[in-house]
Amino acid sequence: MPRFSIIVSVHDVAGRLPTTLDPVLDQSFADFEVIAACADPGSPAGALVGEYAERDARVVRVAGTREAGLQAAAGAYVLFLDAGDVLTPGALAGIDARLREPGGAGVDVLRLGHARVPWWEGEPVVEVFEDRDPADVRLPVWATAYRRAFLREHGLGFPAGRDTDLGWAGLVALAAGESAALPTVCVRRHERRRSAGASGAGAGLLDQVELVLERAAAQGLPEDRARALFAQLFGQLLAEVLDLAATASGGRAFFRRAGRLYRRYRPAGHRTRGVRARLLRRGAYTAFRALPVLGRPVARARAYAGRSALRRRRALTYAWYLRRPLDDNLAVFAAYWGRGYACNPAAIHRKARELAPHIRSVFLVKGKELPHMPDDVESVVIGSRRYWEVMARAKYTFNNVNFEHAVVKRPGTVHVQTHHGTPLKRMGVDQIEYRAVAAATGSFGKLMRRVDRWDCSLSSNAHSTEVWSGAYPSAFEHLEYGYPRNDRFYTAAPGEVAAIRERLGVPEGRVALLYAPTYRDYPRDVSAQFDLARFCAELGDEFVVLLRAHYFLDGDAGLRRAVADGRLIDVTSLRDTEDVCLASDALITDYSSIMFDYANLDRPIVTYADDWDVYRETRGVYFDLLAEPPGHVARTQDELIEVLTSGRWADGRSAALRSAFRERFCEFDDGQAAERVVRRVLLGQAEEELPAPIPLRERLPAPAAAVSRPRTPAR
Repeated sequence: MPRFSIIVSVHDVAGRLPTTLDPVLDQSFADFEVIAACADPGSPAGALVGEYAERDARVVRVAGTREAGLQAAAGAYVLFLDAGDVLTPGALAGIDARLREPGGAGVDVLRLGHARVPWWEGEPVVEVFEDRDPADVRLPVWATAYRRAFLREHGLGFPAGRDTDLGWAGLVALAAGESAALPTVCVRRHERRRSAGASGAGAGLLDQVELVLERAAAQGLPEDRARALFAQLFGQLLAEVLDLAATASGGRAFFRRAGRLYRRYRPAGHRTRGVRARLLRRGAYTAFRALPVLGRPVARARAYAGRSALRRRRALTYAWYLRRPLDDNLAVFAAYWGRGYACNPAAIHRKARELAPHIRSVFLVKGKELPHMPDDVESVVIGSRRYWEVMARAKYTFNNVNFEHAVVKRPGTVHVQTHHGTPLKRMGVDQIEYRAVAAATGSFGKLMRRVDRWDCSLSSNAHSTEVWSGAYPSAFEHLEYGYPRNDRFYTAAPGEVAAIRERLGVPEGRVALLYAPTYRDYPRDVSAQFDLARFCAELGDEFVVLLRAHYFLDGDAGLRRAVADGRLIDVTSLRDTEDVCLASDALITDYSSIMFDYANLDRPIVTYADDWDVYRETRGVYFDLLAEPPGHVARTQDELIEVLTSGRWADGRSAALRSAFRERFCEFDDGQAAERVVRRVLLGQAEEELPAPIPLRERLPAPAAAVSRPRTPAR
């Protein structure tokens, strides 16, 4: 029998698992087993647990929740961790030593010192229990060691439902086992942010409170213990979720139920302290809901008076439309803050018209973009009266950025955040520690309130799923379906590729190099650091450069000479990035996310990283691109020219690097992403009814037109 059974709850995101499993398996004290309780053993996270189990016999995978893990445990003591929790070095040895001290053998519940790291990566808060009631139900389950025989003797198991930590802690406290404390920090937890838009926020916690209070009433606790238990439970509700739930959908019903529980189980002699608790006891929902804003009436009045007459009219118009019922057959799409018909939203829009013709699909654009919109696409100008109407009444919304702050998330609506790239650079709240980027981002509080409107988030690979989970901590669902805009890389025919090249003016027989640099958050003299005219001239007649530039290259004299010489074609203004990628034979980029999409074409990629060190320190990145590149890396312009003119850009080393890169970042892109999104979101089909992912080695991307080179299959 092992000394410890460590039960790890495994949910949907595989990326957090190594953070928990590796520190456990590296413990100096080795007499333990790890039981990974997988809610979905067939998920990527479940598959990763299987890989750990193959490498280390101490890892066991079970299907189900923590209760299933508890039933499978064989250790003398049980510890519970969630994926993402970190067991500190030497923790198990310290726990074992504490339990072997005189009197330690009789300890049923050992409270462990721990550190909570805020979700925004602030300073950790360390908690120890030397001077705290060991029967406190607020003490965390994930920082406690339990004697398994004690749990078995009292028939203790995790309650059914959600938010079960509080119910479990309450039941353990009622069992009144022998308790002790270990002040050493044994566990570090990265807190998850509670989403203001979470459906049914706190309802599970009310179930747990009611369960514990019913059990306490049946057990006949002494009055002092009953009062302490009651105060702890409702203190938890008021501190963590009652404000949140009272402002969310169904908040009134939640508040009334909480009030009934308060009045029904309030022990004799308990004094109701604080305005919020008194309002709960009285059932004064309207006053409770208004409480957070009562201190800001003057500021709110000034803000309203400062609005222009036009803005006030728009606000009143929108408020009127919000009173009208939702249109269950209306879907709204937008991309890049209204800059046209593009990216993932456009790809989903096209597929929706094919598979869900009963859905009226509307695309939002700026007024100046109307002339460029396809004739058969219903377009609405952002800011117009029709815009506020469709935003108020649409059942479905799709965007690759966020809608403006004034947009209200109505109950019953579904918002899909499609994103517009795989993240190399830091995103969301991960930007906080990078001052220049954080200053440009603005209020992170406002950002997160916009994120709370998301119901679903698209991912094209597991890396993205993991990043979105941390960068945008909220209660949305991950749809690991691939990026719909990349479907064309698998569905375009050779004739279509040739037609695009002809339309762009790519000379027949020339190798088209797509040069697509990214934006910098710091000053950069592009002309001085990259001589585009010289670059095109030294490449020779074999190549033509397709330039997809940011505004910082506009007006460059070298650019104009290169264009006049016929060695460069400026494709910056073209709206369809996919067309430009299909027309090219290779990609040259620095740190742009276009590299992840382009890898689907299985064509050569060259990374030009002349300022990588500055970019990494200034912008922040999620992995070392130069250590895991999609092809050859050049640090100077001379190196870049040599890679291209020597032919190394398309050699075996390039193919091997690209193969590994594709395996990691092209995981879900297989040409069927848009169909999966439409069937799941607009048609309501179950996961098992969606098109099955095509294995990477069986996918056939559109071939390049100018050069035919052997492909290296994925490993």
